[in-house]
Amino acid sequence: MDKTRLGAWLVIFLAVAQTLTTLPTAAAPELGAAAVVFNAAAAFSAYLLLRRPDRSRWPLVVWSAGFFGWHVTGLATMANLVTTDLDPVFFIASQRELSIAYQAVLATLAGFAVHILLPRPEKR
Repeated sequence: MDKTRLGAWLVIFLAVAQTLTTLPTAAAPELGAAAVVFNAAAAFSAYLLLRRPDRSRWPLVVWSAGFFGWHVTGLATMANLVTTDLDPVFFIASQRELSIAYQAVLATLAGFAVHILLPRPEKR
């Protein structure tokens, strides 16, 4: 599997995982709806890239970077490094450790997706 396809599948996995954890734990219906819309748009962008891998990867790189930033913000919020008033959004489980593990794993996967989706110069 080439890097473009792997990156697209990672984004689809991230979008599905975020949607599945957002729906039952949404602190506010508006935030849950916004999360589902963003995740659906990212998954659709990944689907389009899977269908035509010769197209630009930049939209998917931007989605992945956004997911990375979101989960890093969640980690910083749970570590009390920043105050975002989004604590109920970032705590997806009853146990703090599970929420931290979730945020750390998804931040790592999103960072990895950014890394492998970034275009590389062609070797001569």
